[in-house]
Amino acid sequence: MGTDRLTEVLDATYACLTRYGVRRTTVDDIATAMGVSRSAVYQYVRGKDDAFRRLAERLHAQALGRARRAAAADAPPAARAKGVLGAKLALVLHLAGDSPHTAELLDERTRLFGDICHGFTDELRHLLTGVFAEAGTTAPAGPVQAADVCIALVLGLESAPGGERLFDPAADALLAGLLGAPAATR
Repeated sequence: MGTDRLTEVLDATYACLTRYGVRRTTVDDIATAMGVSRSAVYQYVRGKDDAFRRLAERLHAQALGRARRAAAADAPPAARAKGVLGAKLALVLHLAGDSPHTAELLDERTRLFGDICHGFTDELRHLLTGVFAEAGTTAPAGPVQAADVCIALVLGLESAPGGERLFDPAADALLAGLLGAPAATR
């Protein structure tokens, strides 16, 4: 029951986040959303910050799992790299679509989530570097630089109006250039 109850706590934390944001949410809010006492919440998390941190870890871990599956797929390198990038963009779009407050979980400058966000981006860079190292990239971009360029593309699309519409053509064009062949044929 512990894992299920922790999931309930994190789900309630997310519901409170969408309504109030990190700063205005209290442990009492989380407890009310769950229909339990505040002390019941404390059985699973140390406090509000711990609940939000665990929630951020869970969401980033889910997206990272999708990225790892994409990187390891039996598919052409361009499709694998595009899958890794798509996992990052999907996380951002999911959170941005639920509430203006949910984007707080993606802020690399916060003390609560910064290391989670940085670790997530570092792992994506590692996955992409592996795809590019295996496939080879066109000169002068090496695998690490190619990975950084791809991450920069997604960061730009995250903030662009309609970025999700632009993802496929932008990623296909970028990957075709980085891999030296049309994305569809690689």
